[in-house]
Amino acid sequence: MDLQQLAMQVAKVAQDAGRHAAQDQLTPHLLKTASQTSEESDREKYTSDIDDTVVRYLREKLMDINPLDGFWEEVGSERKPGEYYWCIGRIDGAINYMRNMPEWTVTVSVFCIDENGDATPVVGVVHAPALNVTYVAAKGHGAIRIRRSTLGDKREAIMPTTTANLKNSVVCFGMSYFSRESKRALNTVSALAGLPSDIKRMGPASLDLCKVADGTYDAYFEPSLHSWDIPAVSAAAVVVWEAQGRLRQWDDSPISWYRSNDVVASNGLIINELSQYLDSAEHNE
Repeated sequence: MDLQQLAMQVAKVAQDAGRHAAQDQLTPHLLKTASQTSEESDREKYTSDIDDTVVRYLREKLMDINPLDGFWEEVGSERKPGEYYWCIGRIDGAINYMRNMPEWTVTVSVFCIDENGDATPVVGVVHAPALNVTYVAAKGHGAIRIRRSTLGDKREAIMPTTTANLKNSVVCFGMSYFSRESKRALNTVSALAGLPSDIKRMGPASLDLCKVADGTYDAYFEPSLHSWDIPAVSAAAVVVWEAQGRLRQWDDSPISWYRSNDVVASNGLIINELSQYLDSAEHNE
């Protein structure tokens, strides 16, 4: 399988899906109403009908390209070594989308299951329609950023910064809409206050991760990214890794694609210094 060619085909499909979603964003939206009995129902508040439309469109077009061995979210325990699965998420950055902000994305990844049964994303596409930018990566082929303008598409190889310490860095963080998880993020920001040149809060996770890959940020962290974040994080993970960035959990363990993760991405040079403050926030909960 030519992963690079597949990635470029996926990018075109994601761009087409994003065009439909961007047109819909111009229409006023209301958040869905939901009970407050569970995290899942809380999450459902921050979705719109366009999510279902985008997912259906992506599924149909990706199946036309290559059905692979199915869809990550459907196969479950039936995933087998040597097989490949599409992973499609809802719009990443739903609140931004609802509030007519440009920072939201359409994401697609492809997972490969190795001989040990471990899953690894090997293709990642993160498309930000309102920003006219698409990040594309395939395992072993590097990562690119495609910027669309009136003069046409500009493709650029991307790489992280060479900032060597927190003092001169620009750091970004993500924050959940669940209060306990939000406090963990804010405790970390408080511990870091005054050290980096700046600390940004933009979102969504997929875009923040890609902005580490392209050198916009030196690092990004967010606690408790959930199972529903896997499509967005897996797509961006391939971009980070192929750009030669670093992406791990706060405790330096690998990202797990089967449960929640405390995620930190960086240029690889400031991670040891940054990790001290992640640990501090963890211990002071």
